Amino acid sequence: MKTTTVNLGNRSYDILIGENLLESVADYISPILKRPRTVIVTDDNVAKHQLSRIESNLDNSNIQYDTITLPAGEATKSLSMLENLLNQLLTLRLERNDTIIAFGGGVIGDLVGFAASIYLRGIDFIQIPTTLLAQVDSSVGGKTGINSDFGKNLIGAFHQPRLVLIDVTTLETLDPRHVVAGYAEVVKYGLINDPAFFNWLEVNGSALIAGDRELRIEAIKRSCDAKAAVVADDEKEKGARALLNLGHTFGHALEAENGYNDDLFHGEAVAMGMIMAFELSKRLGLCSQGDCDRIIKHFAGVGAPKAKQFDFEVAKLLHHMKGDKKMDDGKLTFVITRGIGEAFLSNDIDMNDVQAVFQDALKG
Repeated sequence: MKTTTVNLGNRSYDILIGENLLESVADYISPILKRPRTVIVTDDNVAKHQLSRIESNLDNSNIQYDTITLPAGEATKSLSMLENLLNQLLTLRLERNDTIIAFGGGVIGDLVGFAASIYLRGIDFIQIPTTLLAQVDSSVGGKTGINSDFGKNLIGAFHQPRLVLIDVTTLETLDPRHVVAGYAEVVKYGLINDPAFFNWLEVNGSALIAGDRELRIEAIKRSCDAKAAVVADDEKEKGARALLNLGHTFGHALEAENGYNDDLFHGEAVAMGMIMAFELSKRLGLCSQGDCDRIIKHFAGVGAPKAKQFDFEVAKLLHHMKGDKKMDDGKLTFVITRGIGEAFLSNDIDMNDVQAVFQDALKG
């Protein structure tokens, strides 16, 4: 088992990464529970494939638990489902010294984390992410929230988990498309500031996606190390943490226009968005065609979809961008780059250039 620590003073927590950790979940969570009472919140897909692994272990422990199962999919990150979840927690009479477990992908982690942040004005929660995207990104760092009709993740709070428990064997019940979507967030860390990691992924990415456990553990560890360092330095995203949004400004617009449905997963939109961020940087004279080509080739090689496969309208995509939470004084902050591993922030981008990037991507 590998361990990474997110250093936040008295709110620090560990990220545990390994194989078959679910079968010993009580051993890992017991030391951090204020009392032996928890509620597991999951979705129907994870419940079908993974829930019995946790329940079997907890049944043989002194930890009392209940389980709440929600519908799978991005639509669950909504105000109505948040209210539904809170009402179920209240019905179970969960107390302030109890703990909620978010057992699922990014949707469950974001929703449950936000619910934990506001239930009884805030109680503890634990992240047990079951998708690659959640394991390398959304489960770490305390960003929680839900979507609204106005955009993605516009309603939420920073609320750090007490523990992140990553069992790579949960990835083996995912279909390849979900793995590739999560892999986009792995690539992100190389593109931001670690070109050696991107080089490693060019060599090992296909085998990682195909199921090599050791490669998956290594990639998850390196991704979590990178995110933990950023979060420790800038927890509330006042500066450098915003670099983790590489590709997301474009990607969130694509998701919004697609109605947050499963025709386009978050990670797929981010992969497209990172390509667009590099294309924008090239258009601005900042990065080379060669770097753009490497990224396009890499994502194509692992089976990521392309923006031209979708029937998007540029004007609508630009409209969605105006509702992005990174808007500051009427200007949108973009993560752009001087090359692979050289990302930086800019709020001085001509939207005509953004429009041209969208147009080129959609005609492919």
